[in-house]
Amino acid sequence: MSKPAAPLKGRAARLARLMPSTGPSTAARTPFVLLVVLLLGGGLITLLLLNSALNEGSFRLSELKRDTTELTDEQQALQRDVDSRSQPDALEKRARELGMVPGGSPAFLNPDGTVRGRPTEATAPPSPSPSPTPSPTASPDAPAAGPSASGTSAGPSGSPSPSASVPQPDPAAENSPPPTSPGR
Repeated sequence: MSKPAAPLKGRAARLARLMPSTGPSTAARTPFVLLVVLLLGGGLITLLLLNSALNEGSFRLSELKRDTTELTDEQQALQRDVDSRSQPDALEKRARELGMVPGGSPAFLNPDGTVRGRPTEATAPPSPSPSPTPSPTASPDAPAAGPSASGTSAGPSGSPSPSASVPQPDPAAENSPPPTSPGR
């Protein structure tokens, strides 16, 4: 059996009192080390999650920029189409295709209720009549049915009929509403 250690004297005794023995200190360090390891691990996992979220946001941002570019190109193409259809000559051509005619001189109402100007009715310019085609049953020797050589047809009394020189509008076309384009 060993003899107990001799008591320390002087400076060594004072240092021994300040420094605890090694036995209980290792047990006290274990929770601290686990706490530090858990904090570092949690920080790394949080950093990984933040990095993933930033990358996902970056991919979404690039996708939205691409979509914006495509939509901007489409909008510009549509604007060019609208501009080309809004030119006066294109509007006039489209109006004529719809059967519209240029208006006559307009009249205006003054604030006091009087009329300024003299309105006139819009009339269609004479359209070229299609060339007559011979019917398949008519023989080449038969006289052509239609206007006489003077360009007017004779009525029952032999006088030229007024309806032959002026084309009459179709009554069914007058009652039908004008076609409209959607969205305007």
